[in-house]
Amino acid sequence: MFGIRFIKAQPTTYLLKYRAGQVTQEGAGLSTFYYGPATSLVAVPIGSRDAAFIFQQTARDFQTLTIQGHVTYRISEPRKAAAMLNFALKSDGKTYESDDPEKLPQRILGTVEVLAQQLVKEMTLKEALRASDRIAEAVATGLKNRADIASLGLEILGVSVRAVKPTPDTAKALEAEAREAILKTADEAIFARRNFAVEQERAIRESELDTEIAVEQKKRAIRETQMDAEASVAAKQNELREAGMVADIALEGRRKDFVELNAENTRMLADAEAYRVGALMKIFEGVDTRVIQALAATGMQPGQLIAQAFSGLAEKAEKIGQLNVSPELLNALMEKPVEAARARRQ
Repeated sequence: MFGIRFIKAQPTTYLLKYRAGQVTQEGAGLSTFYYGPATSLVAVPIGSRDAAFIFQQTARDFQTLTIQGHVTYRISEPRKAAAMLNFALKSDGKTYESDDPEKLPQRILGTVEVLAQQLVKEMTLKEALRASDRIAEAVATGLKNRADIASLGLEILGVSVRAVKPTPDTAKALEAEAREAILKTADEAIFARRNFAVEQERAIRESELDTEIAVEQKKRAIRETQMDAEASVAAKQNELREAGMVADIALEGRRKDFVELNAENTRMLADAEAYRVGALMKIFEGVDTRVIQALAATGMQPGQLIAQAFSGLAEKAEKIGQLNVSPELLNALMEKPVEAARARRQ
């Protein structure tokens, strides 16, 4: 009504109210009335924004690669941005009069591409594929030091490189090379494992052979010890046998001497006994036999005397007509010698 309008900016929008070429009111999230025919409104977005990029670059070895990522930025100085770009609103207070706000990300991405190109052209393809963090850091540092970025009142919050990719044909070649390298490494690992197994088997076999050699040497030492012991025992036995033979010879000699001495003594005793008997026989020559018998009967036992009497009877048997001996007499004669022998034993 009468050209007076009301505008309410968001907290992420910095609103500048111009009247007669002068800023009469400004601020983030500003709410105000204004007179449309005589007032200009400039709305500068100050919230953080992301600008995605994807572009191709050529490496030092003339290989093409694609870099993909995004830049996070914000307008930290709205007055500088409003001075460099047209952020003026139309009379409806909702849309911009020009497309400058849409060109701002393109300016930033153009600078990003230039900075990335300066870095990638110094690298080979393989180096660039592994340098995403390095590229992002270099681009972020370059943006912060660029005068055109500072003149726009921009603050670079961060740069991220999500992917660095070669062309499909180059990727296949690199994959084949990497695959062959991996297969080669696998073959080397298999060879190393087999070689290690062979070495272990050889070490085990050598250990077994060393053990067998040690066992055989031990057995030979035992056999030699046994042979030495047997030889020593045989020598001892020979010595003992020789000593026994010497002792037997000496014993046999002493036995021979004893037998000879005993025979000599026996002969001497026999000669003495013969001489004694001959002397006695000479004494009894011409003596009556009955006297000798009487002398022999001296000290005899009754039974012996009875036996001698029966012997005399037997000598005169031709002169005796009949001799009766009762059983009682024989029993009596037999009992007396038995009792006498028993008494002697007791």
